Amino acid sequence: MIKVIIHGAGGRMGKELIRLVNESEDFTLAATVDKFGGVGVGYTSLFDCKEDADVIIDFSNHVLTAELCDYAIARKLPVIIATTGHNPEEKAKMAEAAKVVPVFHSANMSLGIAVLASLAKKAAEMFPDADIEIIEKHHNRKLDAPSGTALLLANELKEVRTDAEFKLGRAGNAKREKNEIGISAVRAGNIVGDHEIIVCTDSQTLTLKHEAHDRALFAEGALSAAKYLVKQTVLGMYDMKTMMK
Repeated sequence: MIKVIIHGAGGRMGKELIRLVNESEDFTLAATVDKFGGVGVGYTSLFDCKEDADVIIDFSNHVLTAELCDYAIARKLPVIIATTGHNPEEKAKMAEAAKVVPVFHSANMSLGIAVLASLAKKAAEMFPDADIEIIEKHHNRKLDAPSGTALLLANELKEVRTDAEFKLGRAGNAKREKNEIGISAVRAGNIVGDHEIIVCTDSQTLTLKHEAHDRALFAEGALSAAKYLVKQTVLGMYDMKTMMK
């Protein structure tokens, strides 16, 4: 049994993860932590948590990354970071932690998004002159825009379109530049997460889309990542792409 510490346990994703762990035959709950507390949350500070564990799964907020990484380093625990919106300092902190423990970070924990990224990259290779646009839709409570997933997809495309520049939103009175990858964000209602990639030439359009029906898919992906990460003997940064190889 893999013993899991859930950080951000009081949020919606944390609660979903608790449910799946409790229903699983492969995982057991070591401890629950959330800065803001909540029903059933064991600790409000990571450093108060002393329970034996195999891995940390973080669904809290990117502003807690430094504390999370310090705790993972101190406990020598692999950590899965499933938050988005990290600034350069927070990304550097993850890289620092990866020198001591395996760190898994993905802007989207969905296996479907990983497949979408692979397909989009292939499409960009096959249509080198096509215009590419990304449209992402999320609920009206999401803070960061564009989404971390949209940026993940854009960066995958940039591996093929090395001279690409990201155009965040579109306004004004100027024509589209050839090397642009447009990214548009929609915030409305209770949309779990939709990501669409449009690859368009003068003669045809290819549309690739992933639609999340339930937030459980992100928790499922995190548990798949946990199974993968605890087996890694090499320090460093891991993500969905490395897990799929």
